[in-house]
Amino acid sequence: MHVLIATDGKIDVETASSFAAGLAGPSGRVTVLTVVEVPRAFLHDMRGQWGAMDGVGVIVDDEFVATPAVPQEAPRGWPGDDAVIERYLADKLDQHTTPIIAALREEGVEVEGSVVESENVTNTILDQLEALGAEVVVIGSHGQGLFQGLLGSTGTKLVRRCPKPVLLIRSATT
Repeated sequence: MHVLIATDGKIDVETASSFAAGLAGPSGRVTVLTVVEVPRAFLHDMRGQWGAMDGVGVIVDDEFVATPAVPQEAPRGWPGDDAVIERYLADKLDQHTTPIIAALREEGVEVEGSVVESENVTNTILDQLEALGAEVVVIGSHGQGLFQGLLGSTGTKLVRRCPKPVLLIRSATT
């Protein structure tokens, strides 16, 4: 069986890995997915607010002289939106999935980590579930906030919309 664990890094590692290993079985596998909301407009705004420099620079791609103080242009030395996002996603993959991947490997489970940039976490988890051919999704439930059920957490949305079984791992609240 292929198990998808969707995590934001706050899932109980021992509980999730134990259940996922049991569901996957000796010949199954687990994918640990983290979905990160990174609106690209944020980088544009960040350049405009903090990245502008005095002076004139050459925008090589367009071969014309432009003023880097114009918010829509990248400042000198800017590695590019894609490079910044790629590094950010790699960091989030490491932070959110490393503990659970290590726990699953200790149990002898075939496991891999995956990170996806998205503006809609629930839709992305559902898309990944289908694309990977996973048969069950394991997610954490934090139980934070009085209006969680009313406002709709990712877990609530997945339980309502997922065509496959969903295992919610309830985290202890402090």
